[in-house]
Amino acid sequence: MTIATNKEFSARRTNVLRLGSVLLAAVASACTSTPTPDQMSRTAVETAPADLQLLCANAAAQAGGVESSKVLPTSSRKLDAKTYQVDLNVGGKPVSCTVDTEGNVISV
Repeated sequence: MTIATNKEFSARRTNVLRLGSVLLAAVASACTSTPTPDQMSRTAVETAPADLQLLCANAAAQAGGVESSKVLPTSSRKLDAKTYQVDLNVGGKPVSCTVDTEGNVISV
């Protein structure tokens, strides 16, 4: 039986640690499950394009008498084939805007 040198011992320890890390990662990944689409944070809801959200933000700023920098789109959703609803924070107040796909603001 031979006595392992410090270098050999260090190499063996490194290999054991690598193997342990791989095994731990494999076990951990086997324990997680992928959520179903209805459990995911993003679903099939279609959001308004950015340019339409900005049109709503500008219209809401004018209607609210605030600077456009005080308006923040918070969410949006498609209402039908040609219309989106954009929810906004206008100077701390919730406001809703409806805009069509042509860029016409229908209501604020």
